[in-house]
Amino acid sequence: MTQTTAESPARRQRAQIKERTLRTDQWWRYPLVTFLIFTAFLVYATWAIFDNSYFVSPYHAPFASPCLATSCPPESRLFGLAPFGDWYTLPPGLLILGLPAGFRFTCYYYRKAYYRGFWLSPPACAVNEPHKKYTGESRFPLILQNVHRYFFYAAIVVGLILAYDAVKALIERPGGLGTWILIANAILINLYTLSCHSCRHITAGRLNHFSKHPIRYRAWGFVSKLNARHSQLALISMFSVMGADLYVRLVAKGIIAFPFA
Repeated sequence: MTQTTAESPARRQRAQIKERTLRTDQWWRYPLVTFLIFTAFLVYATWAIFDNSYFVSPYHAPFASPCLATSCPPESRLFGLAPFGDWYTLPPGLLILGLPAGFRFTCYYYRKAYYRGFWLSPPACAVNEPHKKYTGESRFPLILQNVHRYFFYAAIVVGLILAYDAVKALIERPGGLGTWILIANAILINLYTLSCHSCRHITAGRLNHFSKHPIRYRAWGFVSKLNARHSQLALISMFSVMGADLYVRLVAKGIIAFPFA
């Protein structure tokens, strides 16, 4: 015979706290700063997509690279190719910006950042959120976050293209300030991509015996060290790509003139 003990009302109910949080520190700074930084980046990216000053030889603005239509300047086309032909006349950034944007939007660091900064879900640890219902990432549209690993493959390609643009600038203008800005940006973008959790898992995350795969183990160790700095690389690379893109456009507009560029 099973004996049951009645629970007291205090045990059955959660503590009723009227205050939104009992924290006394400035917990609101992180979501506020995140909101302001990300909003500024989105505003700039929107402007850059429709700005036509994206190329001045040998510099190519990252937000518009690669250029894949005949409407692009011949020197700006990737390997001289224009697979989209004459029919595409919209800004080149619209063709490719969705790939790195999708990678960042589904990134684990960015999810945490904009969930807190934009949706207040939650705004900080131990702070009550305004939403009455929580479904996590199990429903549309947040269930689409699961495609992050596929955006990772696209981000690798984009990172390699930015590296190609930087090397091309180094060959044609080795002493240019813009060359080194593009090189620094390419390095940071690729480090951020390689520090991704998906990259760490793909490298050797599914192995049962590291001793049988020494090369993959070393690669996993390198990626793991980058992964520990994933959030910092995510934020720094966001500033670097925006800064490099703006610099090229300022040179293309003549605001920054050669031979100093």
